[in-house]
Amino acid sequence: MIELIEVNKTFQRKEMINEALRGVSLKVEKGDIFGVIGYSGAGKSTLIRMVNYLERPTKGRVIVDGQPLDELNINQLRAIKKQIGMIFQLFNLLDSKTVYNNVAIPLILLKKSKKEIHERVTELLEFVGLSDKAGSYPDELSGGQKQRVGIARALASNPSILLCDEATSALDPQTTQSILQLLKKINAEYNITIMIITHEMAVIQEVCNRVAVMENGEIIEQGTVLEVFGDPQHPTTRNFVRTVLHDSVPGSVKETLQEVAGRRFFKLEFIGQTASQPILNILIRQYEVDVNILFANISEIQGTTLGSMIIQLNGETSAVERAVFFLKERGVKVKEVEEEL
Repeated sequence: MIELIEVNKTFQRKEMINEALRGVSLKVEKGDIFGVIGYSGAGKSTLIRMVNYLERPTKGRVIVDGQPLDELNINQLRAIKKQIGMIFQLFNLLDSKTVYNNVAIPLILLKKSKKEIHERVTELLEFVGLSDKAGSYPDELSGGQKQRVGIARALASNPSILLCDEATSALDPQTTQSILQLLKKINAEYNITIMIITHEMAVIQEVCNRVAVMENGEIIEQGTVLEVFGDPQHPTTRNFVRTVLHDSVPGSVKETLQEVAGRRFFKLEFIGQTASQPILNILIRQYEVDVNILFANISEIQGTTLGSMIIQLNGETSAVERAVFFLKERGVKVKEVEEEL
């Protein structure tokens, strides 16, 4: 549906050169909710502007719905852009127009009849839960309501792709949650492919099925959300994951740890059914080790349970090794840690 192949983007102003994107490659399949996450300046917004060709790559190719955008003429490119809706961080509504007229703008530009416009706008306002606000103006709405108007406007031309550039960054947590649920509804009911740019890992966790992590204009890691959350490879990715999946021992607990001969620390990760099995109970009963649970956390990612635990094992070396082997046999990912404590 969307493919970027070795895309580079360089901005040059006077003698200053800024490499916003460097060798970016990714593929978004039809029906995906694909998240791109990174800190400010990582190149996320430049990347998403490549998809609708608001920015053109310095090198590399952008392919949308099987068509390389660099090979299209103006009319062909305009037709492709009609299939791409966009939601903005600061809503981009016209204050002088009512909610109804803001949603109608794309349809007016497409020269639809008044009947078609009325039917489509009415349908969309009902879909986003704003039927009673059709005659209101943007300054009479809350932030969440404004974003719902922006979403309705983006859907007006029946796009097959929806781009969201930090669409929830200006909203409070409760409103963010409602907007994310609306995006999931759009994906499910309209079968629209969604690409989300964000710096909030909680957004990725809530709605995305795939994710790419960016840093300094490059993609440093990508995969399914479960893969990236369950086994982040890059330090930046691990930092993002830790904002929603806490996996470190609290300082107050560290201070109480006693020096014990033979003590060893392990990080355990449980995925799926493994998280619901009484593995530690079996470990304590069958192996000659003392188990001290220092930290535990459990979350749900894309309908799959993901658990993390840090434990202290005390006992003879051979007994500890047998206990670790047992955990691995049961499908638990085990990593010995010390410095991470």
